[in-house]
Amino acid sequence: MEKEECVLSDQVRANGHTTAATLSAGGQLRWGHRRLDIEKQVLGFCVEGYKIKIRAVVQAEAGICCSGGNPTLIRQTYTLELLSTDSLRLWTQKLQEYLESLGRPKRLFIFVNPYGGKKSASKIFVYDVKPLLDDANVEYTLQETKYQLHAKEVVQSLDLAKYDGIVCVSGDGILVEVLNGLLIREDWDHAIKIPLGVVPAGTGNGMAKSILDSCGEPCAASNATLEIIRGHKRSLDVATISQGETRFFSLLMLAWGLVADIDIESEKYRWMGSARLEFYALQRILRLRRYNGSIMFVPAPGFESYGEPLDLEKKIIIDGETDAKSGDGPKTDPEHGYSGPKVDIKSLNWRKIDGPFVSIWLHNVPWGAEDTMAAPDAEFSDGCLDLIMIKDCRKLSLLKSMTEMNNGRHVKASHTSYLKVKSFILLPGSQVNDPTKGGIIDVDGEVLARGKGVYKCEEKTLMSYDKLLIQVDQGLATLFAPNSTSMK
Repeated sequence: MEKEECVLSDQVRANGHTTAATLSAGGQLRWGHRRLDIEKQVLGFCVEGYKIKIRAVVQAEAGICCSGGNPTLIRQTYTLELLSTDSLRLWTQKLQEYLESLGRPKRLFIFVNPYGGKKSASKIFVYDVKPLLDDANVEYTLQETKYQLHAKEVVQSLDLAKYDGIVCVSGDGILVEVLNGLLIREDWDHAIKIPLGVVPAGTGNGMAKSILDSCGEPCAASNATLEIIRGHKRSLDVATISQGETRFFSLLMLAWGLVADIDIESEKYRWMGSARLEFYALQRILRLRRYNGSIMFVPAPGFESYGEPLDLEKKIIIDGETDAKSGDGPKTDPEHGYSGPKVDIKSLNWRKIDGPFVSIWLHNVPWGAEDTMAAPDAEFSDGCLDLIMIKDCRKLSLLKSMTEMNNGRHVKASHTSYLKVKSFILLPGSQVNDPTKGGIIDVDGEVLARGKGVYKCEEKTLMSYDKLLIQVDQGLATLFAPNSTSMK
């Protein structure tokens, strides 16, 4: 192994003893029996007299683990006392230069949603996020969300030049609001470049889980905060859902059928806590619904065998994809903001599958929640959505599949089709056993459209229960996310 170039070497006092200290060009800081990797472990430092106090995170002693067997990270301060003014000046300069070279964020705008999940986001910020930001000398502006779509409103007029990123201490909902706020700005093409971070503090936390699991990190607030501080970034696909002139931008998933019904209708059992999902899933499987309708999609390479090619129908269906009437909610202005990918959809290789369907589930990232690996092969910026489709199945087989969602093995069931698509059209229909009732279309955990006769069908929705076009813009957004080798 090639020896690292040493840029500083000096005598220092540490823990009452004089010892040699070195700083390598690769950011390895050593003294006595201690070694710190500046990029991975050092948050920041301050100077008091001749003492440099280095604020770091290190793994706890063996035997102290968080859930899942992952080592617990603890904050630690190390003090090195330099022996001369020149040494102090040189060490301070070199340490600061190295930290600056890492491109870490210095100023963040932070949303905290005090109402989401277990209503613990404010406490998570105070005890898990704020101490790490302070140690890293990160300045921040804090904004508590006060009502639905508040974050979207704030982002629309936020002076982004003042910040190096936007962070959501919340579940997935606030992150989605931020995305939609950025993309309806007149300067959306500049605004969407600002990195987005998420600290898990909601109910599902699918995006935070996907980010942290991608490099073997636990889905914990402290780990998420550290990755934001480190400043590593990765691109993320954005799905544009269109109906007429109305747009909605999605980061996580779209569901119609079984998954949407469980996610939304189980709200009536919210008093049960997280057990409501399992309880209502059992109900829905035992009284399984099937939905009429059709899907059309452009398969990714390798998945062209699914469905039937569109021929004479193609012109009728594809040409009319913008004819559907949108819902009663607020409309987007096509004259301002992002209107979706510029693609000639009629030139694509569309294929079609007719229902009935038990479930249609599109996913942009692997995890739908901390305990649900919905799409194990999903990637952050492959330009595709992962489609998990169930047309028909035995109830016992479906029950078994539901128990395997925590590890992704449900996609291997014989009744499940799992493929990647580049564009998608949903034509939702009525329930097979009750044609007077429609279904629910769930996007990123919120209702996008409701059919007649369904749960809370009297409430307004952004779009109507009709044809939807979903297109993917590869790598449009940017996330604070770890490198795959981070903290290994």
